[in-house]
Amino acid sequence: MRKFIQKALNRIDRIDHHQLRSLFLDLADENELLEMVLDSMIDGVMVADTEHRLILMNKQIERFLPLHDPDWYEKQIWTVIEDEDVAEFVRDNLQDQISVRDKVFTIESGSKKRILSCSIVPLVLEGGIEGNLLHVIEITDQREREARLRRAENLASLTTLAAGVAHEIKNPLGSMGIHIQLIQKLANQLEEEKKTKLTEYLGVLEEEVERLNKIVVDFLFAVRPMNVEPEPTNLNSLMDDLADFMHYELEQKGVAIERDFSSDLPELQLDEKYIKQAVLNIIKNALYAMEDGGVLTISTKNEGNDVVLSIRDTGHGMDEETMEKIFEPYFTTRDFGSGLGLTLTYKIIKEHMGEIQVESKPGKGTVFSLIFPVPEGKRRLLDWKGEQDEFSDSDR
Repeated sequence: MRKFIQKALNRIDRIDHHQLRSLFLDLADENELLEMVLDSMIDGVMVADTEHRLILMNKQIERFLPLHDPDWYEKQIWTVIEDEDVAEFVRDNLQDQISVRDKVFTIESGSKKRILSCSIVPLVLEGGIEGNLLHVIEITDQREREARLRRAENLASLTTLAAGVAHEIKNPLGSMGIHIQLIQKLANQLEEEKKTKLTEYLGVLEEEVERLNKIVVDFLFAVRPMNVEPEPTNLNSLMDDLADFMHYELEQKGVAIERDFSSDLPELQLDEKYIKQAVLNIIKNALYAMEDGGVLTISTKNEGNDVVLSIRDTGHGMDEETMEKIFEPYFTTRDFGSGLGLTLTYKIIKEHMGEIQVESKPGKGTVFSLIFPVPEGKRRLLDWKGEQDEFSDSDR
């Protein structure tokens, strides 16, 4: 098409009115086809001229990157983009004439979070640069799949490593506990001063043995196959019981608990003891994040074919790097801890065919969302919006 236009321009003086009209109609059709193709793309595209002024973009880019001004034509590209990090990235690299591929950004638009990969590439025509193109693709699902795969691999590694080691450690720990008790009996025969001192030392040893034993138990729990026995369960009642159980501990730490339960939840197939353990692990992390007190909110809601249980705290929050690691075995931000609590929580939720999502920002608290599928039978009942059968029993 470009060669045809060039030929037409070379003989523009000899083109009559009808030929010129036909040429413009062809160009209009070609331009309409170009716009249709661009707007049908699942990738976002912005095109700038050699002065970095925006001359073309498709609809998908507006879904990915909120814009300052709908009147964007011929404005410098970075002044149009609302997100400051992306705008700075585009400005710096265009001004320095640097091509960049696959720079990753996390964009929040309302309650939705997108992970975008942005590339800046030059527009080349016959060996010369005629401008630049910003190419944006969404990689949110890809990153989530990679995270799930990494967690599964970590759990497999944990199984291989810990299954043998945990048993080997547990046996001498048991022996140490028995011998501590024997020493305590002998200590009772000593004079009071020596007895007091020895009892103090033995108490420290006993605490350490107990702590190590708990870590080993967590290891064994993590690596053994779970014997999940799901039964029809009212999630609201289960969370009510758990909130009542934790009430006094939360109160002592200056944490208020709020409950926001949806009234239209279907019954779910859950193993109550495991779900309680999973949520307890999250609550204990929330308490650690709210050392100076705060608010813990437990909420439930029905979202079509899923039920979402959310645990929200007002603690110190997490950065992106920490969030990527919290489900990995042995990872912990505490001075004391096995780093297995959230690993076990993740395993429990997966055993229930559910999903777990985390949203957090430093200084703004954290939300854990546990997503459970509604059983098929309950799902059909929830989805049915039809009228009652028009025939009564007497008509049959």
